[in-house]
Amino acid sequence: MIKRMLILLVLAGGVFAGLNAFVNFRAGMIKTIIGGMANPPQVVSTTVARESDWQPKLTVIGTFQAVNGSDLSLEVPGIVQKIDFESGTEVEKGQVLLELRNDDDNAKLESLKAAADLDAVTLHRDEGQLKINAVSQATVDSDRANLRTAGANVAQQQAILDEKTLRAPFAGRLGIRQVDYGQFISAGTKVVSLQTLDPIYLDFMLPQKAAGQIKVGARIEAIVEGFAEPFEGEVQAMDSKVDSTSRNLQIRARLPNTDRKLLPGMFATVEAPIDSPERLVTLPQTAIVYNTYGDVVYVIDDANGKDGPFKARQSAITVGPARGDQVAIRSGVKPGETVITAGQIKLHNGSMVKVNNSIQPLADANPLPLDR
Repeated sequence: MIKRMLILLVLAGGVFAGLNAFVNFRAGMIKTIIGGMANPPQVVSTTVARESDWQPKLTVIGTFQAVNGSDLSLEVPGIVQKIDFESGTEVEKGQVLLELRNDDDNAKLESLKAAADLDAVTLHRDEGQLKINAVSQATVDSDRANLRTAGANVAQQQAILDEKTLRAPFAGRLGIRQVDYGQFISAGTKVVSLQTLDPIYLDFMLPQKAAGQIKVGARIEAIVEGFAEPFEGEVQAMDSKVDSTSRNLQIRARLPNTDRKLLPGMFATVEAPIDSPERLVTLPQTAIVYNTYGDVVYVIDDANGKDGPFKARQSAITVGPARGDQVAIRSGVKPGETVITAGQIKLHNGSMVKVNNSIQPLADANPLPLDR
């Protein structure tokens, strides 16, 4: 019995020793694996902070308006008899564009002219008869009144006839024709649009607090989607009152448009310089980490053009105005410091990073939609 008990004790001790060795081995392996799972250096791109001239600007949205522009129509109804224009052409002031059927009105005008001519002959004859006292003064006075009445009837009929002819009220470019030959149109039916395109107006609104920062004669730039270069103009007029609903003041600028690229109804981003230029540090907007408790950037010290790894540190900043892809930094970054511009999402203060600047984020002061 004693011998059996000793054998069982030895076997139990061996089992416990094996279990203990297995637990220690597993703990060591877990420690090794967890140690190997430490965050490796993150790959980031960087830029060097530099100072540049920063011109404060007011930026708003405006709409182009023609100096003269209207939808042309006639005051009287009728059937279209003649069309003397092509869509999209330039016309001069007074040029005939369209005529309605006017045969009856022309015949009536000729009849009234004949009656007026007869009254003129009668008056001339009676004036001669008056000199030899063959007719009374009353007869001559009646003849003169009849002649004036006949002349007024001719003028009235001529005005009716003129109302059936559409003329260009000013020089400009025509739009798309809206009527056809033989079509009956009622009074006020749109025939065609006419716009004076050179120069062209740009209307925009400024809030009341900014109204005093821009004056008549100030230079402005209009950035229009689809055009690479901005268009320049100057403020021509300011409204005499502030809108009581929006508290905005309407501003009108005048821009040259000799090549007719700008059309009424287009919108533009209006930039009006204010105050004097400043020297500020600028960074791409992607470099800024925006937080509710404050904005920060990640700075690498002593990078010296090497790949790393380096230790990144957070720097609290004060953000200034933005222009395009760039943002001004008023404090927190010094000129010449290396700032991380991409890849900082997984970073924290003291993270290790490696630098790869093969791809850089956009940092254009005047980006175009085509760049996106």
